[in-house]
Amino acid sequence: MSEKIQLKLGGMTCASCAIHIEKALNKIPEVKASVNFAKEEANVEYDSLKTTTKDLIKAVSNAGYKAKLKKDENIDEDKKSKEKEILKLGISFIFSAILSFPLFFGMILQIFKVNIAILHNPYFQLALATPIQFIIGFRFYRNAFKSLISLNPGMDLLVSLGTSAAYFFSIYNGFFATSHASMNNLYFEASAIIITLVILGRYFEAIAKGKTSDAIKKLIGLKPKLARVIKDNNEIDIPIEDVAINDVIVVRPGERIPVDGVIVEGFSSIDESMLTGESFPQEKKTGDEVIGGTINKYGTFKFTATKVGKDTVLSHIIKIVEDAQGSKAPIQKLADKVAGIFVPSVLFVAIITFLGWLLIGHNFTMGLISAVSVLVIACPCALGLATPTAIMVGTGIGAENGILIKNGESLETAYKLNAIVLDKTGTITNGKPSVTDVVSVGNISKEELIKLAGISEKKSEHPLGVAIYEYSKKEIGAIRDPKYFEAIPGKGVKTTIDDKNILIGTKSLIKENGLSVEQVENTLLEFENQGKTTILIAIDNKIEGLISLSDTIKETSFSAIEELKKMGLEIYMMTGDNKRTAMAIAKKLGITNVLAEVLPENKASEVEKLKKSGKIVAMVGDGINDAPALTTADIGMAIGTGTDIAMEASDITLVKGDLKTIVGAIKLSKKTIDKIKQNLFWAFFYNIIGIPFAAFGLLNPIIAGGAMAFSSVSVVSNSLTLKRFKIK
Repeated sequence: MSEKIQLKLGGMTCASCAIHIEKALNKIPEVKASVNFAKEEANVEYDSLKTTTKDLIKAVSNAGYKAKLKKDENIDEDKKSKEKEILKLGISFIFSAILSFPLFFGMILQIFKVNIAILHNPYFQLALATPIQFIIGFRFYRNAFKSLISLNPGMDLLVSLGTSAAYFFSIYNGFFATSHASMNNLYFEASAIIITLVILGRYFEAIAKGKTSDAIKKLIGLKPKLARVIKDNNEIDIPIEDVAINDVIVVRPGERIPVDGVIVEGFSSIDESMLTGESFPQEKKTGDEVIGGTINKYGTFKFTATKVGKDTVLSHIIKIVEDAQGSKAPIQKLADKVAGIFVPSVLFVAIITFLGWLLIGHNFTMGLISAVSVLVIACPCALGLATPTAIMVGTGIGAENGILIKNGESLETAYKLNAIVLDKTGTITNGKPSVTDVVSVGNISKEELIKLAGISEKKSEHPLGVAIYEYSKKEIGAIRDPKYFEAIPGKGVKTTIDDKNILIGTKSLIKENGLSVEQVENTLLEFENQGKTTILIAIDNKIEGLISLSDTIKETSFSAIEELKKMGLEIYMMTGDNKRTAMAIAKKLGITNVLAEVLPENKASEVEKLKKSGKIVAMVGDGINDAPALTTADIGMAIGTGTDIAMEASDITLVKGDLKTIVGAIKLSKKTIDKIKQNLFWAFFYNIIGIPFAAFGLLNPIIAGGAMAFSSVSVVSNSLTLKRFKIK
């Protein structure tokens, strides 16, 4: 039985660590693991009949790291843990900086040939450098030892080797060397300042990494702690975890709605902006659904809980965003490969550098300093952070704007799209028929027709009948019951009202009852050409009128389709409607590619045909019958107002149900991938340029250490600039 879990990881210091943990987990049979260095988490899929969570945690432990099962949405524990780590790094940096400053100041004075005896005294320098090296720098030795035991050398090994070389070489020169020149070659300041700068870099990196997951924190923060439930006619506050389905909950103005449900009493305006990106409050009345985490703006109302715990829309959204932020984009594969061999390669380059200077230049000091520079400038962290930090910020922005992107692969594919298939009903249109025309062709007034039609359809369950009843109620007010009612499946209804025998239905129903439709044939044809469905009304065996209905186009569909065309996408409209009706709607929208009369079971094959023609295809739909097509497409986009099945089958969910969010999703995809490419370029460029410079003796170890410390910070900071991107 396949199960998915998330493990919270500890002890990772660079991208090489993440690769090693991933390999350790994937060695277990039928386990698929993906480790996110930026989030310090592993997404693991495993067979629960063959493997337990204890086995997974043990595999991580054997690799030299810590792991524990991530608790659902435990944001407080995670926040405290990160704040504790940031505090420790901050305190370590302050102490290290205080001890390092005299060494740094002494180095500056030496450059200007100013001699202050105490600052250049080897005993004084040793006293300052030792606590930095072995107390503040103990974390590097500990992690380096663990990485060697597990045969996975990481970043800490490079730092500990580089600083130890400078530290112990200074001890040799200061206390054991015989020549005066060697005695003056002290590099205590190099080892101390490198450790100080690396600690500072990790401090900034920890702060920046925390900001990449702001969206998740905001989403989890939407969950109220308590719910006001009616029990035995009393209102009592209970923890949200204790709310059960069918509980009746009271919500007052300004309060957050605790769980999903349906209003049973009262009405209000509800702010759903955090979940849908919709800025205007939504009017809600009895019978309307409400979503947990949204804010009740004005009225007090009662609602019945329909979804609680993990089943709420908010919990579902949080899970999608967490999974997406923990996933990898295909573009990361190269960085992973490099990170996997990075540290051994740097160690090899450092050894070659030292031997090269020794053999060619006969300069032991220069060889050692250059090798130290190579060790401390190399940084696999930047490579490991380049992709996940951008994905975390990108998917977070999407979630805040009602665009739920399931994984990094979907994010990477979305901007490559060149064709998009839009299901008509519920996607382009509102998915509900409404009355557009009422025409009287006999002696009965239009108002009377509306009234009789409304009474006749009051008990109807057919969508067209319901639409006619709702229209009649809106136009004339309260509707009484018919004296007699009979539904004729798929055709219409027969009723008796005030001794009048009324027949309302399709052309075929009217003909079956011996009536001629010749007098209304032209009107029927005209409405059909406009893409409308027409219902005929016969009273006492005489046709008296027609009511036309159509599924109205969403207001935003026009501008969204226009913008998608400007972006160079080919637009296809797919529908089960007949060709004439489909073409009428397509013409209004400016769509020339129409796939009409497509049966639900054939939707996926139509998408497959487009893919085979070489197009990168997105399918946008909202119904159960759209699920196969959503899965078949390169990118499946589900309208969030649709079914759970469609949302499950899709790669991207558009919570708002607005086609304009497709434009936002594609633009967000492009912007995020641009950031990833920038990050990877600078990460590779930094190492490709920095390591040779260090090897040829062109970089002081202190400058190399500073560059290494801030390389990963710059990558995370670049990802954070994505937050400026606004989805209109």
